[in-house]
Amino acid sequence: MAITSANQLELLQTAEAVAREKMIDPGLVVEAMEESLARAAKSRYGAEMDIRVSIDRKTGKATFTRVRTVVEDEELENYQAEMTVESAKQYMADPQVGQTFVEEVPPVELGRIAAQSAKQVILQKVREAERDRQYDEFKDRNGTIINGSVKREEYGNVIVDVGRGEAILRRNEKIGRESYRPGDRIRCYIKDVRRETRGPQIFLSRTAPEFMSELFKMEVPEIYDGIIEIKAVARDPGSRAKIAVISYDGGIDPVGACVGMRGSRVQAVVNELQGEKIDIIPWNEDVPTFLVNALQPAEVTKVVLDEEAERIEVVVPDEQLSLAIGRRGQNVRLASQLTALDIDIMTEEEESKRRQAEFEVRTKLFMETLDVDEFFAQLLVSEGFTNLEEVAYVEQDELLVIDGVDEGTANELQTRAREFLEEQARKALARAHELGVQENLIGFEGMTPQMIEALAEDGVLSLEDFATCADWELAGGWTTVDGQRVKDDGLLEKFDVSLEDAQSMVMTARILLGWVDPADLEADAEEAEGEDSDSTDEEV
Repeated sequence: MAITSANQLELLQTAEAVAREKMIDPGLVVEAMEESLARAAKSRYGAEMDIRVSIDRKTGKATFTRVRTVVEDEELENYQAEMTVESAKQYMADPQVGQTFVEEVPPVELGRIAAQSAKQVILQKVREAERDRQYDEFKDRNGTIINGSVKREEYGNVIVDVGRGEAILRRNEKIGRESYRPGDRIRCYIKDVRRETRGPQIFLSRTAPEFMSELFKMEVPEIYDGIIEIKAVARDPGSRAKIAVISYDGGIDPVGACVGMRGSRVQAVVNELQGEKIDIIPWNEDVPTFLVNALQPAEVTKVVLDEEAERIEVVVPDEQLSLAIGRRGQNVRLASQLTALDIDIMTEEEESKRRQAEFEVRTKLFMETLDVDEFFAQLLVSEGFTNLEEVAYVEQDELLVIDGVDEGTANELQTRAREFLEEQARKALARAHELGVQENLIGFEGMTPQMIEALAEDGVLSLEDFATCADWELAGGWTTVDGQRVKDDGLLEKFDVSLEDAQSMVMTARILLGWVDPADLEADAEEAEGEDSDSTDEEV
């Protein structure tokens, strides 16, 4: 096959036809043709030659040229594509290193093998251009809902025709036991779009919480307009879901707007989600109040929030326990997802037993350490005293409000408490010395004898050892293992040392040892403040 004047225009016509069919730029097809012809020419003239082909975009004429580059004598490697300055003088008047000499060569005839190779190059380039177009089209639609039709099902995964490409709905992204037949219409959420070697991969989902959010946005104009915002969604796909909403217009009820007239809006979403029951909950900035709403329809009598541990205790009436937990723990699990907190549910009877046990432990503590009878110890606990430090160092007026306590009794109580604490401190310090603790740790500000003893028992014997500790090793914390939050006990956690306290103590130790320059810390703090102000300005 030779490129003659008879088929020059045919090149452009072919390029335009392929571009129209694949919906890509005709220029890309022409470039693919140029590359394929250049490869065919190299097989004719020699693979080491730099042969280039240019197709005129108007006439379709293909021009074959050989390009040679001028290089230094010692850099000459390819005699077919390079030449020295001396050799170039026969072609150019004043050759310079880096210049190129271009000469036209006769067009080549494409044999059967060369024509087949050229065809493969063109098809490859066209496929790459088509993939790029599909990726560019769908990458911006990530996080939106798309309608398509089912093409086929492979090993439980559904292949969906989405117009200019195919997408995949994996088996674990389907609701319950959904099944589809070829040609069925389907609505999905575009969860991810990836560029891969075999083309863009579009991953769909019908179980993602965002799918429900987007469905409500389609059904509720107030959400689309930004008057109502969906703050959180938790789903047990195909069974039940909870969605938290807030209104920025005092005259619009967010729950009522999402439910719609006679439930029309929420019912449209329910129908799309195969009958999934949806609890619409008003959002509240106050976490305990929000949790009470999230546990509906169960009634809650008491909420205790532990922000540091990201846990919350909920007390419900005995008869409400099963309703609060839900079938197979569904209700409490969804409420936990919605609030991003671990929830412990107990009945009023269980809480009463726990409080009674704590009362008895504190009563026994005061009886043994202060040498008082049970009745008097119970009086102290009832007044809110939980440990000896509170009794020893509280203002005396707080003890005088207890029935039967006069100034003399208050002085005696505080004296006994202080003597006991001092004896405990002496024993702790003696034990620490036995373990080999060094004076630089004992004299470290903010460290009590009991804290020094606890550190020494774990092998922390000097200020250098202490300075190498991580803050969470001292204060404790939480880690997630296999999806479950696991408690990490800190060496000083029982002394109520917070994570911030631990960070401050460790940094102070490092400064005292000369490991850290305070000036560097101030510079880092100023830089962080500057970044915060810059980000604030951008938001404004």
